[in-house]
Amino acid sequence: MSTELWVAMLALAGTLIGSFSGILVANKLVNFRLEQLEKKVEKHNNVIERIAMAENEIKIINHKIEDVEKALE
Repeated sequence: MSTELWVAMLALAGTLIGSFSGILVANKLVNFRLEQLEKKVEKHNNVIERIAMAENEIKIINHKIEDVEKALE
C-alpha cells in the first residue's frame, strides 16, 4: 500500500477515537449533572412536603385554640 493510504487510514482512526472519547466524556458530564439536579429536586420536594404537613398541624392547633377560647368564654 502507498504511504498516502496509510496516512489517511491513521487519520481516520484518530478522528474516530477522538470523536468517540469526546462523546463518552461529555456523556459522563451530563449524567453527573443530571444526578446532581435530581438530588436538588428531591431535597426541594421534601421541603414542600414538610411545609404542607406543618401547615396542616398549624390549622389543627388553631382550631384547638379556638375551642379553648370558646370554652373559656
